[in-house]
Amino acid sequence: MSQMNEQRERGPKDMETGERMAALTGAKMDALGHKARGERETAEAARWTIGPSEVEALIHDWPEAPKTAAKQILEQYGPPNEATPTKLFWYGNGPWKRTLVTRDIVTHNFPTSHSDFITNSIDYQVPVELFDEIAAFDGSCLVDRTSGVVAARCDTEAANIITLNLMHEIVTGQVTVEQARQKYVDETAAFAMGRSAPYAERLLFEVPRGDTADPDHGMLAGAMAKQAAGKVRDLVTGGDRVTRDTDGAGGAGGAAAG
Repeated sequence: MSQMNEQRERGPKDMETGERMAALTGAKMDALGHKARGERETAEAARWTIGPSEVEALIHDWPEAPKTAAKQILEQYGPPNEATPTKLFWYGNGPWKRTLVTRDIVTHNFPTSHSDFITNSIDYQVPVELFDEIAAFDGSCLVDRTSGVVAARCDTEAANIITLNLMHEIVTGQVTVEQARQKYVDETAAFAMGRSAPYAERLLFEVPRGDTADPDHGMLAGAMAKQAAGKVRDLVTGGDRVTRDTDGAGGAGGAAAG
């Protein structure tokens, strides 16, 4: 038990310099390997499926709303590719890059009080300058700049389709945030009442297939060189020790003065 506690309490600050450098180097080499193979990302789990009986056992004790949603998606898309006691994952199902259904919910009050537990993802690049607009439109429209993925999280697939259609219209300048929010309300009400609601029925734009990632650009090499030079200087001059001693003296002096 004490060993487990020590492992839990050991944080990033406790890592030796060699461990930190090894982690940094390993991640860099891994990224270079993926780049050489032309891989933007990996999804090994997409190769597998979970048996229906195992899924049924996992969701047996889920709350009613997410359990019902999980069963509907199972009927529509077949068994998931991954499953845990609290999550089901599908990859490449229908128009989606990923679908996630969770036992745990997030409460959400727009356009009315409900629970979010279905997340549908697509490849899509949102310009950085429009991130605030997307967040203002719907806090459950989730933008991942690095991987180039946008997801919508709600209680039905139809609601997520509405979200993504209106997200696209904001990005392409067809509607303002206020117009998009009102359109969301109108389409949701129409869909619930069984009336025509085209924004809820399918994605109304061509969904990109890859090439949406924004891995940003490297800045660390120069900073690492600067830090390495500083570390050498500290070793030569004892600057690190002097700084600590000075801080200690200042603290003692301050206490004595007080």
